[in-house]
Amino acid sequence: MSSRITPELLLQAYAMGVFPMAEGRDDPVVHWVDPRLRGIFPLDGFHISRSLAKLIRQGRFTITTDRDFAGVVRGCADRAETWINEEIFNLYNALHETGHAHSLEVWQDGRLVGGVYGVVLGAAFFGESMFSRETGASKVALAWLVHRLRAGGFQLFDTQFLTPHLASLGAVEIPRAAYHKRLRAALAAEAAFNPPHYQPLPSWVAASSGAAPSGATASSGASSTDGKARSGTSQRSTQTS
Repeated sequence: MSSRITPELLLQAYAMGVFPMAEGRDDPVVHWVDPRLRGIFPLDGFHISRSLAKLIRQGRFTITTDRDFAGVVRGCADRAETWINEEIFNLYNALHETGHAHSLEVWQDGRLVGGVYGVVLGAAFFGESMFSRETGASKVALAWLVHRLRAGGFQLFDTQFLTPHLASLGAVEIPRAAYHKRLRAALAAEAAFNPPHYQPLPSWVAASSGAAPSGATASSGASSTDGKARSGTSQRSTQTS
């Protein structure tokens, strides 16, 4: 089955509510998964704690998008157990080249210390995986990502599975049927991962818990920068930090 998976087939699978996983990095077989209970982030319910808000405002990290997609995927696979095998790595890089997959990177002193990547269809963002090499980097990545998705008009943030780490930030589980209903609505809408003139300040992201994004533009001193514009969370999605 895995030898017949193409980027086009992968997008069709996402539109049907299923996603691929391998048992391990050396497993050549890719399985399709459609969980009975689906993890999602309600985009108006992301929880930013006082400590996370303080970390964001400190400006210790620089945030970019689509600057090092392959590096983010490699970071997500760099753990003892991973569902990302070579075929999956190549498939998502192919989706990135066509503008259907995006990454958000977290940098510190020029070093990639965290990030998250996912697939975009319509107004749905399918979070694939994230990683962290510095304390708090994965939470910072999610905070900036949620702010971006809301500013871009997204309606669904799919985390696939629910973990304690994601639940602490506001993620919830919903039944499969409810997920598919939300997915159909999101696929019928449009959203932009890189909204025009979107350059939020850290203070906006830190203050955005459960509220509408604070504006879409900022001064040139903003610490979030978009990469090249493109058309168009379990062990799988989370490494706690």
